[in-house]
Amino acid sequence: MVTPIELVIFDCDGVLVDSERIAVRAHVALGAELGWPLTEAEVIEKFIGRSPMSNFEQIASAVGPNRAALWQERFEQLHRTAVDAGLTPVDGILEVLDNLTLPTCVASGGGHDTMRHTLGRTGIHPYFEGRIFSAGEVAHGKPAPDLFLHAAKQMGVHPSACIVVEDSKYGIQAARAAGMRALGYAGGLTPARWLEGPNTTVFDDMRELPRLLAEA
Repeated sequence: MVTPIELVIFDCDGVLVDSERIAVRAHVALGAELGWPLTEAEVIEKFIGRSPMSNFEQIASAVGPNRAALWQERFEQLHRTAVDAGLTPVDGILEVLDNLTLPTCVASGGGHDTMRHTLGRTGIHPYFEGRIFSAGEVAHGKPAPDLFLHAAKQMGVHPSACIVVEDSKYGIQAARAAGMRALGYAGGLTPARWLEGPNTTVFDDMRELPRLLAEA
């Protein structure tokens, strides 16, 4: 018998706020400047859905720790400037959040400061006040299950009663590893085929979410 859903765990970037495009452009520009030329497709495959620490380790292995530190510093500056210039919510998410009756939380690879900024700029932060969890709170970021298991524990819900809304392959892998069902949002940058697999429904319009949750 399938356990009823008691908690919807949302990723942040690419699921709530349309920030992945900003991140990809920044990484491409910095890679060209600092000695690791990357295409947009390579950035999506290597970085999207992973924690800043994981990305730092990848960059350091390619260009060294000093340039990686400069890359991280410059990335934060470029990201903040672009967010302030016009970050928007993911299309359709606000009407979903306005009508969602299930308990919710956010579990993201991003840091709390970044999420306060992005969710605050888009008016989404109040929907999740006090229920926002970061990879900085656990030992291992996605694709490890730690963050989702931590969020479920803090919310008092068994993993089998949780469903994760993710847009990255690493996030989907983390949800499966945590023993949770997943809804893979393919309306952004990640190809749908990267999200497909066990216990996962792939969709490309956020307005489908209420129906998918009802059917889960």
